[in-house]
Order: sequence, then structure tokens, then C-alpha cells
Amino acid sequence: MTITKDMSITEVVSKYPQTVPVFMEHGMGCLGCAAARFENIEQGAMAHGIDVDKLIEDLNKAVQGK
Repeated sequence: MTITKDMSITEVVSKYPQTVPVFMEHGMGCLGCAAARFENIEQGAMAHGIDVDKLIEDLNKAVQGK
């Protein structure tokens, strides 16, 4: 399965715990905050001024073990 911008942050972290460091490295350390339950990855990245395409690329690398 490929991680996409419209997936919820909580869903991705629950299914793929190895993505937590990637979110942290990109400046999204609020994985446990209330907004993470409702925001998708793109919304969270935009709120933090993060390059969502690079984040998605890195998340998928983490899931694929690269």
C-alpha cells in the first residue's frame, strides 16, 4: 500500500509505526495532538509549512524499508 496525502496522520502512524521518525524529522512532532486525529497528511503538512511531496516520498520509503 502506498501512503497518500489524503490519508489521516493517525491512520498512517497506527498502521506503520516506522513512519513516526519521518514525521518528526519533517517537523510534525504533534502526532498525539487532537488535530492529528482529524487532519490528513496534506493538511498537517500545510499547517506546519512542510513540503508535503517530500514528506510523502520519505514516508513511503520508510514503509518500503528503504
